[in-house]
Amino acid sequence: MEERIKANAEMVVQQLRPLSGMDFGYDRESVEWLEGYIERLRQSGEFQSATARDHLASVFGSFLGECIVRCYGGVWTERAGAWSVAFDDSNIVFPFAKVAKQMENGVEDGIGSFFRTIPILFAGQVGLLPPFRKPWWRFW
Repeated sequence: MEERIKANAEMVVQQLRPLSGMDFGYDRESVEWLEGYIERLRQSGEFQSATARDHLASVFGSFLGECIVRCYGGVWTERAGAWSVAFDDSNIVFPFAKVAKQMENGVEDGIGSFFRTIPILFAGQVGLLPPFRKPWWRFW
């Protein structure tokens, strides 16, 4: 299953890179772009079909989870029948559920803020790999 998740994540990168007009990849900027894309799809009614919604939640959740693994560490694991990213036995995030929440509730349950808060909520558990492409001086 983990290989399928990674393949779905890579498919998202390949499909959205030309659509986004940016170097779409496994980073914060791409997660934030995807948040806006999900919101545009939601507002257009794209998620009214349960089949389309479930499929997109699966592939976008795969991408979000891979971004978490690549930027903050953690490993894919199955907990109580749901795939998640675990930093240790008690610090776990559920990227598929988070994508589904944004699809249902909108940007107030957005994946961008979720992704940005992981190093704060899981301080001490996450390995902070460089998730940003901007030069360091752009943050000051």
